[in-house]
Amino acid sequence: MFAVIKTGGRQYRVVPDDVLEIGKIAGDVGTIVQLGEVLLVGGESPVLGTPTVAGASVAAEVLQHKRGPKVIAFKKRRRKNSRRKRGYRDEITVLRITEILTNDNKPTIGPRPKREKPIVTEPADGDDEAPKAAKKKATPKKAVAKAAAKPRAKPDAKKAAAKKSDKK
Repeated sequence: MFAVIKTGGRQYRVVPDDVLEIGKIAGDVGTIVQLGEVLLVGGESPVLGTPTVAGASVAAEVLQHKRGPKVIAFKKRRRKNSRRKRGYRDEITVLRITEILTNDNKPTIGPRPKREKPIVTEPADGDDEAPKAAKKKATPKKAVAKAAAKPRAKPDAKKAAAKKSDKK
């Protein structure tokens, strides 16, 4: 069974377990929302709406709210030193279609539980794993550079004599 729904000025063909991105709609993440504008319910005997199918709706779970790709509108008038750059990003809601309802039915499938990451427990005995090698600390570069530096050379005798004569 499939349905054609209208939301945000666009039409979508949906089947259960479809994931689709539509314009932003109200609803918290994890809740079930009902989309009421169903234009067609298909299956063995398709039902066309005039303009919508009476009593039909589509239940969907809100997976996330996000922003779409950046769209840049750049206008330029040549030889006039005139240009304008505007950009925007659409607000998007990601939905998972849970079921297609007819005859004014209510959704029977609730929100899916979130998958939790499995917790990896370390073995109680330390014998199962090899001990980790200790990290070696690198010697600081400054200490190495100071040790390698040469002692300062004494000034020439002529320069020293010139300095002494200047002081008198």
